[in-house]
Amino acid sequence: MNIILLGAPFSGKGTLARKIVEDFSLVQISTGDLFRENIKNGTEVGLLAKTYMDKGELVPDSVTISMLKQRIEKDDCKNGFILDGFPRTVPQAEELKNLTEIDCVIQLDVSFDEIRRRCLGRRTCSKCGEIYNTSTYNKTTCEKCGSPLTKRDDDNLETVNNRLEVYENMTAPLINFYADKLFVVKGADSPDETYKPVKKLLSEKF
Repeated sequence: MNIILLGAPFSGKGTLARKIVEDFSLVQISTGDLFRENIKNGTEVGLLAKTYMDKGELVPDSVTISMLKQRIEKDDCKNGFILDGFPRTVPQAEELKNLTEIDCVIQLDVSFDEIRRRCLGRRTCSKCGEIYNTSTYNKTTCEKCGSPLTKRDDDNLETVNNRLEVYENMTAPLINFYADKLFVVKGADSPDETYKPVKKLLSEKF
């Protein structure tokens, strides 16, 4: 079972992915994590990606696809995987099509107003990295480890508006690209409520 999660920034893709992983024993693959892992381990493709990143340039699709190919060929992906953050564009989706079969594409549909609210209310634990939102958690310390919560510098209105514009121009066209495999779920409810129709779909489909 190979799944793609689509959705704007702050739509809840990471939270949804963790719930799917827990119930269906799939592997969550984040391209951001892939970049960090390959650079940290000094792999050939990681060092190549770093040359672009150090210059502030976008990493070419061919490099990202190469990293992804190596990752999904590992034994832990035999049961399937969830792609979170890739593909971001139609050309990337075309490349992915040549690499592997995608069984289902889940789009988290959240209004941009709700996304702005989530961005401005996000707080991150300074020690363990746990993420909270002021709309549902009003303490100033982490529930898990007790460390102070901080607000990231880029969690501001200008940044989120820029990211939403990029999403609308580059990533939203993937909705049409994957129309025959698309399952749309409203993502404005609680994580558990959002997950219910997804769990039902995957249980019936697979």
